[in-house]
Amino acid sequence: MRQMLELTGRPASDGIFSGPLAHVGVLTRKRVQTGSPEGEVSALREAVAISLAELFALTEKAEGEAGDILGFQSAMLEDDSLQSSALAAIAAGEAADIAWQAALDAEIAGYEQSEDEYFRARSADLKDIRDRVLRHLSGAEESSGRSGTILVAEDLAPSMFLEADWSKGGAIVLSAGSPTSHVAMLARARGIPMIVGLGRADFAGHGVAIVDGGQGLILLSPSSDRQREYAVRLETLKSQRQREQQFLIGPARRKDGRQIEVAINVAGVDELETIDVKTCDGIGLMRSEFLFRDGAPLPDEDEQYEAYRRFLNWADGKPVTIRTLDIGGDKPIAGLTQPGEKNPFLGLRGIRLTLARPDVFKIQLRAMARAAVHGHLKVMIPMVTVPAEIAETDRLLDLCMDELMGEGKHCKRPPLGIMVEVPAVAVAPELFRQAAFFSIGSNDLTQYVTASSRDEPSVAALNDPSHPAVRRLIASVAKFGRENNIPVSLCGDMASDPVHLATLLAAGITSLSVAPARLGRIKAAIADI
Repeated sequence: MRQMLELTGRPASDGIFSGPLAHVGVLTRKRVQTGSPEGEVSALREAVAISLAELFALTEKAEGEAGDILGFQSAMLEDDSLQSSALAAIAAGEAADIAWQAALDAEIAGYEQSEDEYFRARSADLKDIRDRVLRHLSGAEESSGRSGTILVAEDLAPSMFLEADWSKGGAIVLSAGSPTSHVAMLARARGIPMIVGLGRADFAGHGVAIVDGGQGLILLSPSSDRQREYAVRLETLKSQRQREQQFLIGPARRKDGRQIEVAINVAGVDELETIDVKTCDGIGLMRSEFLFRDGAPLPDEDEQYEAYRRFLNWADGKPVTIRTLDIGGDKPIAGLTQPGEKNPFLGLRGIRLTLARPDVFKIQLRAMARAAVHGHLKVMIPMVTVPAEIAETDRLLDLCMDELMGEGKHCKRPPLGIMVEVPAVAVAPELFRQAAFFSIGSNDLTQYVTASSRDEPSVAALNDPSHPAVRRLIASVAKFGRENNIPVSLCGDMASDPVHLATLLAAGITSLSVAPARLGRIKAAIADI
């Protein structure tokens, strides 16, 4: 057995896992060419078709962000322009695999050099598409490890994560990668420990390891002492999780008995299947974007109505806050968002975009008004900057109500609240008294206050929600809400992190909306305050 080696990277998803190493990568296999341009074209088209079928199969099982990732990849692979330069090279005598790799590498380089953060982040999806098609062209198989292993790679494609079997647990260790990547997001949602940014590391001769995702630490060939140490830590972690489970059912209360409302953030109907409504105080944020998939037809009124009704039926009388379509920025939808915006995060996104497309917005508002008869529905407007945006949404909602009643359809006017994520609202909340409620979106608020993106590794450290300026704005909004009888909640990532709880409660926040997987942890942490 080799001597223990301790390596440190960047934490991407917390948790502890001990098990065998499985090195992930393409098993190289020399491709035999068909010998004719026609045969090479046929081989490429077949590889693309097989790849598309695989992506469609994965998409059917995915929801929320995972579905968005796969939807983007499918749309790109279906786009004939992605294949055009490869087909031209094949016609000139190039082999299909060489032509495809050259075409995709050129496309990837363009994305990586873009000034737009969204396009730079999407380069990983193009690499995923490139490698998937190459595997089918060469007949090679992907070494993806097996359940209960530590996947070791330079980077990991999102679709490979979704294809992997995590039923017996596992972990991910990457020499490159980013804590804000798609794969890191998926790992956190699934509770898979993950470390990124290890750099060059020699794993040769090491068969087993311990991964401490919270510390960004991997122990290769751990000594007996370290194995015993981590066995104790793992048991402590399990005991902590068991304690958290005891707080799931019932209201969240501080030590002094004061109750804190804890709702959940959801991004798709399928999520509800694994969540007991008794564990939460309703839905504080339902991301309606899950119905709007890039490359797919826009959902009609009936499709949206049925989806919203299912959330309300599940909530059984508890409030359900549905956010109107929040696209733009890092969430483009072909045919809706503007291509080529120089800075999409400061461009036409959220309510700015939906007001510019009343034909699309009215369909959503009509569906929400129809669904409101089935429960306690609240409508939340994202990216509000000026009071006129609330007034215009009010006017459109009134128009939709008149139309529905004129058509003899059952409907109910839901209250209109706003997201507090643009600093202009947080600095001057008194301008927005007409809002029925405020919900602080700490992710975007932090991004705009600190002028830093959490998706850009070089400045991610500046994107700190505990920055005094962010905390001061949150406290100011909470104080204004109390003094003017306007309910205030917080639905960003801050709410799901126990580290920030004491600060939020001290600021006067009494309503939180968290990731469903964090319900027990947050309730247990509240009980200790």
